[in-house]
Amino acid sequence: MTLTSSFLLMLKGKISLTQKMMFSGLQDKDAFMEANIVLKNILKITFITEFIGFILLSIGFMQEGYGYKRSLYEGFFHSVSAFCNAGFSTFDKSLEGMNPLIKISVSLLIIMGGLGYLVIYELMNKKTHFKKFTLHSKIVLVTTLSLILFGTLFIYFGEWRHISFIDSFFQSVTTRTAGFNSVEINRMPIYSLFLIMLLMFIGASSGSTGGGIKTTTFFVIIYSIFSILKGKKQLVVFNRSISFQYIIKAFAATILYAATIFIGVIILLETNKVGLKEGLFEAVSAMGTVGLSLGITPLLNPIGKSLIITLMFIGRIGPASLALATLKKTKETKIKYPQGEIY
Repeated sequence: MTLTSSFLLMLKGKISLTQKMMFSGLQDKDAFMEANIVLKNILKITFITEFIGFILLSIGFMQEGYGYKRSLYEGFFHSVSAFCNAGFSTFDKSLEGMNPLIKISVSLLIIMGGLGYLVIYELMNKKTHFKKFTLHSKIVLVTTLSLILFGTLFIYFGEWRHISFIDSFFQSVTTRTAGFNSVEINRMPIYSLFLIMLLMFIGASSGSTGGGIKTTTFFVIIYSIFSILKGKKQLVVFNRSISFQYIIKAFAATILYAATIFIGVIILLETNKVGLKEGLFEAVSAMGTVGLSLGITPLLNPIGKSLIITLMFIGRIGPASLALATLKKTKETKIKYPQGEIY
């Protein structure tokens, strides 16, 4: 969350008007005069959320039978790991077999970290009425809730004999960006793995601690497709029109993202003895900075491991770099060309 704001602050020790506008454009926020207090708010949100998570998780680990000191340590570690969508756990089997309090607390921390700074900031400023939220926050909240519900129900009804409803909810949340697991991923059927790959591809929201193409990008693409099929010439969401420029950016970012994964899978299959399912899952997980695996990571040769490292790096900085690149001013040409038809 602080990456894009920190490097601006380090340039001169302060943010100029031009830099404020660039940063505001990156964060999709018009009130660029508030850019100077971004770091303070991000730190405030982070510490408050992680502290609450630390308390709840410490209680949960105490219920698991761990001692007082061990429970506090595990609560602190997993609270930070969950909010930052890192997915690291000190347990060999991640959170398999843990009690519901731990699973729900980790899920809520992942969701908070994946919503993004702007949405959390609005939620914490007591804008409880949905109509008062900005268009960005409305889209993020609706898309996030829809993906969580869809993923939970899909996994639960597909594997209700083997997975509880809480585990289904947990996997629906964590597969988007975090990488924790409460069940054995490599034993899940292919249709569940396909859904997990789709959720990893979409990822979290803009300005969050997660990866993926972002929920806003996914929403714009899906909504614009339905609008085209209905014959609408303008994309209107919550009584607000979305610029054609955003639609083009959404499709361009998604195509570039998918193309990178496609190239990564081809290289992985050519250089390592892995199946298509395992190779695709590994590449999507790396690109989405999720961290889930079907168990082939330790078996990859140096080329395969280097490829996974590269995909993780691109997946983490790619969207931010693309956004910064498109913020550069371009000279408008006065020349207009005649339109051509394509069949």
